[in-house]
Amino acid sequence: MSLFVDKIVSSIFQIVIFAIIPFVWWLITARKQRKFIEWIGLKKMEGGKKTLTSIIIVSVAFLFLGVFILYIISGVETATSEFKGLGMKAVPAIIIYAAFNTALPEELLFRGFLLKRMSNKFGFNTANVIQALLFGLLHGAMFFALVGLVKAILAVAFTTVIAWFMGYINEKISGGSIIPSWIVHAISNLFSGLCAAFLLI
Repeated sequence: MSLFVDKIVSSIFQIVIFAIIPFVWWLITARKQRKFIEWIGLKKMEGGKKTLTSIIIVSVAFLFLGVFILYIISGVETATSEFKGLGMKAVPAIIIYAAFNTALPEELLFRGFLLKRMSNKFGFNTANVIQALLFGLLHGAMFFALVGLVKAILAVAFTTVIAWFMGYINEKISGGSIIPSWIVHAISNLFSGLCAAFLLI
């Protein structure tokens, strides 16, 4: 139970930390135009079946790439290492971790804040490449010293590509909602957590 509570507390902390800069930016620039929740992209998805299909396709691609990434970084301490070998008793904590501990905070920052604000200044195409590259670097840079240059570059490249598609779905198919990328991100995290808990990879 302590792991579950720890994930709840950690999730709240991360959401607050990752939302501080966007919230302050909104207070200064946009609070009179729109509510923060809508401004950041936490709103109803548009696009119907097209959005759902896109979520499924990108989630499946992310899972396949996730297997490869987990394989190339096997033996390295990651965010899911604390679930290693715990089996079913870790599942409630993994669910909280998957949806709220990294997925939501990172979606708020990368697709909810950076992509939307940069799109206003540089246009969507440039902004989407930048946010995807920053996302990829964040997720791969920590492995450079641990798995070597080639494997780390592969991890950065794959994560960057997925981040590009998540940004595209949000802005071009789902009407600016970050919920699609949040779902994709949470599914990937859930998969990684379950792989660790049940020693699947």
